[in-house]
Amino acid sequence: MGLYAAIAVRSFRRYATYRAATVAGAFTNTVFGLIVAHTYLALWDERPALGGYDVAQAVTFVWLGQALLAAMSLLGGGFEEELGERIRTGDVAVDLYRPVNLQLWWLCADLGRAGYHLLGRGLVPVLVGGCLFDLRVPTGPARWFAFLVSVLLGIVVSFALRYLVALSGFWLLDGSGVRTVGVLTAVFFSGMLLPLTLFPGWLGELARALPWSALLQVPADVYLGRHAGGELVGAMAFQAGWAVVLLATGQALTAMATRRVVVQGG
Repeated sequence: MGLYAAIAVRSFRRYATYRAATVAGAFTNTVFGLIVAHTYLALWDERPALGGYDVAQAVTFVWLGQALLAAMSLLGGGFEEELGERIRTGDVAVDLYRPVNLQLWWLCADLGRAGYHLLGRGLVPVLVGGCLFDLRVPTGPARWFAFLVSVLLGIVVSFALRYLVALSGFWLLDGSGVRTVGVLTAVFFSGMLLPLTLFPGWLGELARALPWSALLQVPADVYLGRHAGGELVGAMAFQAGWAVVLLATGQALTAMATRRVVVQGG
């Protein structure tokens, strides 16, 4: 476990070297937060209880989205591009020779990346939003702890989804198309555009049941106190369940891809 912890720490340090990019990203998230927050205010001015949120909860949802955007890698730019390129060039063969689990290696690296972005790009937008708007803040350490656990589970689910996208490169000549579809799906079904409670009928039920809702919708609702008691346990079990299923699928596909590489190599 010391090796994997070291991978996460070094990944954190790696992203910490890109200070200019961090500042630019935090600024961009803040600007988009302002735009979306005012859009939400216009919507909730017409329907004050839209989607079951009051105005303060809706605006808080916006700034939580901006805080988690980079950590969850909702717009891409994470390890999946690097791993996809290594698969395309065949350099992944070197990774497979290492005496480590390929999926766990990249998971630890992604946890380090997400941790840095959560602090480097996540705090500033929320602080600016808190100065300009009336945001809801959890009361008591229990809800803060539950929120942090939910965010961690969301990051793991995000990794598992993107790992599957990267693995598609073993069977496709170019995985960029799959990555594009993955980004669009994540943005739409995570709640980044609108809270999933606003989706009508069967579409809303489907969106809330898919794993992408674990990336933003569930952590935001935990933060806002919309889940308590058994519902809170159920929400985290939902995230953990998808994490287990997706990681197990990734491990199985990694084994299949490894056999494929051996066959192709003669």
